[in-house]
Amino acid sequence: MRDTIEFVLNGEVRRLDSVDPTLTVLRYLRESERLVGTKEGCAEGDCGACTAVVATLEGAALRYRAVNTCIQFVGMLDGKALITVEHLKSEGSLHPVQQAMVDHHASQCGFCTPGFVMSLFAGCREGATSERSAIDTLLAGNLCRCTGYTAIIRAAEQSLRSHAGKDRFVARERQLIDRLRQIRRRDSICIEADGRRYFAPGSADELARLLRRHPAATLVAGATDVGLFVTKQHRRLDTVIDLGKVKELARISRGKAGLRLGAAVTYERAHRELAALYPSLHELIRRLGSVQVRNLGTIGGNIANGSPIGDMPPALIAAGATLRLRRGSATRDIALEDFFLSYGRQDRRPSEFVESVFIPRPRPHGVLKVYKISKRFDQDISSVCGAFHLVFDRAGGQRRITAARICFGGMAGTPLRARRCEQFLAGKRWSETTAAEAAGILRDEYRPISDWRASADYRLAVAGNLLRRCFLETTTDAELQLAGHREVVHAE
Repeated sequence: MRDTIEFVLNGEVRRLDSVDPTLTVLRYLRESERLVGTKEGCAEGDCGACTAVVATLEGAALRYRAVNTCIQFVGMLDGKALITVEHLKSEGSLHPVQQAMVDHHASQCGFCTPGFVMSLFAGCREGATSERSAIDTLLAGNLCRCTGYTAIIRAAEQSLRSHAGKDRFVARERQLIDRLRQIRRRDSICIEADGRRYFAPGSADELARLLRRHPAATLVAGATDVGLFVTKQHRRLDTVIDLGKVKELARISRGKAGLRLGAAVTYERAHRELAALYPSLHELIRRLGSVQVRNLGTIGGNIANGSPIGDMPPALIAAGATLRLRRGSATRDIALEDFFLSYGRQDRRPSEFVESVFIPRPRPHGVLKVYKISKRFDQDISSVCGAFHLVFDRAGGQRRITAARICFGGMAGTPLRARRCEQFLAGKRWSETTAAEAAGILRDEYRPISDWRASADYRLAVAGNLLRRCFLETTTDAELQLAGHREVVHAE
């Protein structure tokens, strides 16, 4: 195993050994490199003040992704290029994104400005459009406390419309590609520092062997969750295993039966695939964290952490997803809902890891609707997340439900199916009366808690209202009129 990590920082190769396994990229930049343009605001991946851009070589092309450096570990940079705000200026001239921020007076105290600049820089390099909705998505992970967003949005429109792909990085891209090819290595990494160890295995077989030797190791993929163990909980992680080099965990496989996603597939990569399978997942994933979070956060990580308010498990459970777990050379498949045993407990045995998740293709005449309710629209944790997968059959001119799978997050200690409600709906005519009766069953089926996100009564009311919304969105105007419904509702 190699005992160093290598990456490119602002055009220059860095080779590090004896690195603290949980040294964040932000601390490394500010304390070791003295690159203080990258700021610490929240230290949990929410405010975007620490945003920098990671460039990776994918095939023959470079991909530029904004990331939160406050919760990313330095070891995760191996084989990649890191670009900070200091590297944008060239020969005394500002980068077009920086110039647009100046032109539109889009900075006041300036603390958050480098993060906005780097998010816009990544957007320019990746060809983001200047449409308002695209800008809102691009900048949802960057917060400003004093300037107001109007000037920043105008700067974004100018830079994305006039300067996308037109900067000195285009001319220097070949040089960066050559440097990344020189340092890109498939071998595994083992670094020891202060009695702690950092591993980055290169294959699933090697990962399985490592976990047999170190069953208490902390697995990290995107660090959007594990990073907070260090920055907020101040935990000492003695053994860290980085999954970023395990090629099998990064695979996406499409088949007639459905889609299989490796556990380390990021939300950024999975977004289009999942939305093509179930269109309702497009908006759910767009609201999952921010661009920075989706660039690092993984499908498997969101499942394995076992959160009762994780956004994806309710949707995947409603779709009938299964989980593949591996220990040594043995694998086992379980229904995703069976993985969650109770609050903080999952069906994962010692040395076992999540290898992949399989999402079946939609059933004929099936509809999946997913709704996220949160205090903020963007970049917020769900108060309630409801997923409804209904399969219809039309007989005798009436539409009936032949099968139903309903799952909620935020309503129990785990993502939990509404099995009594599902049984009630099976075989029923899909009507407002049916939906109302089913909503009543939901109120008796769950016993949510009250916390700062929502009260128990609010959660129960929302669950029933989401079921009624599902009815309205899966019922045509003509069907509503035949039923004597006065309200005009347009189905999606």
